[in-house]
Amino acid sequence: MQTILVILHVLFALSIVGLVLLQRSEGGGLGLGGGGGGAGGMSGLMSARGTASLLTRATAVVATLFFISSLGLSMLVSNDVERRSIVEDISVQDVPAEAGENNAPSVPVTE
Repeated sequence: MQTILVILHVLFALSIVGLVLLQRSEGGGLGLGGGGGGAGGMSGLMSARGTASLLTRATAVVATLFFISSLGLSMLVSNDVERRSIVEDISVQDVPAEAGENNAPSVPVTE
């Protein structure tokens, strides 16, 4: 289940990137989704306004699906892992055996 959700999540992310790059911005951008054509007529299947509206709605739908898959993944992973502290992974190595054994400073001191 988790693998399928991760694959869908990646596909949603790539779809968002593609849809955003297809949209025409005021500065130009890639502008692949625009109607093109010099006369502003029907140069393709849809007009420039219809294409922009379609891409905006598709981006919103895919972004919503991405958000839902993010929440689903976080809930799935949080229930799957046992809760423990990060401090449990720290090993005790450099602790002296007795307090009076090594009282010398670790850096040479000039007198």
